[in-house]
Order: sequence, then structure tokens, then C-alpha cells
Amino acid sequence: MAEAAQFEQFQAVCKQAGIAPTHQRLVIWQTMVGMKTHPSPESVYASVKPQLPTVSLATVYKNIRVFVEAGIFREVSPHYGAVRVETNSTPHAHMVCRKCRSIFDLDSAALDALPVPRELPEGFLAERLSIDVLGICAACQKSESSSDSFERSHTC
Repeated sequence: MAEAAQFEQFQAVCKQAGIAPTHQRLVIWQTMVGMKTHPSPESVYASVKPQLPTVSLATVYKNIRVFVEAGIFREVSPHYGAVRVETNSTPHAHMVCRKCRSIFDLDSAALDALPVPRELPEGFLAERLSIDVLGICAACQKSESSSDSFERSHTC
């Protein structure tokens, strides 16, 4: 996307969310939109630091929280131990690696079509349905199999 068009899109997003379109927020937003993963504040910080040498990790955390609270991005299942942010707004599930904690999008019409229940016990009001498939990613499986074969070949 051309820089001018991206800036206009950012301004429109901020206006709709009721937040000020600052330069720091622009750089953080552009970085997050450009990341095809589920970034942590630390990975966003590492990416924006060269463009914003004076930015602090606390500022990145604060602005990510502002984006999440404004509905621009969503927090991915916060029960995985660290803040991870969802920048993909299309409906999808997630695959989460139990070893390395990587999160991958899973586009599945069957899972995406599940309805959000309206009435839940204890008066709980559902806002959205989040489906996570837990397992071990291909890289961790490969790492496990190579370490297993090393252990088998080096036992007495």
C-alpha cells in the first residue's frame, strides 16, 4: 500500500476509534499491520526501534493497549502467558504450539461458522467465539525428532 494511502487509512482508523493519530502510533500501527504473525509488544518494539530510536517498550505496550481497547486490534487468547495481538480481522481460529508458543491462523469454514451463543450460564455475555487448536508445530516436531534420534544414537 502506498505510504499516503496507508497514512489516510491510519487517520480514518484513529478517527473512528476516537484516538489521536500520533507519529508514534502511526509507526507502531504500520509495523503491526505489516507483521503477518501475532506480534508480542517485544517483537513490535524491536521492529519500531530503528525508526523511533527514543521509543520505550512501555510506550509500545501502552499504544498496543490503546489499539486493543479501541477495537483496532484484538488480544489473542491472553491465557498463553504473554500478550499477543491479532491484526487479522477476518474470522478464523488459531493453532497454538505448546512448545514454542507460536500462533498460526487457521482458516476453516467449519470452525468460523460456529455461532456465538447468546445465552450462557451465570448471565455471561459472549462477545466473540475464540477457537484454539493446541498442539506442536512442524518446527518443534522436527526439533524433537532430531533430538530423539540423537539421544537414541548416543545411549550406551
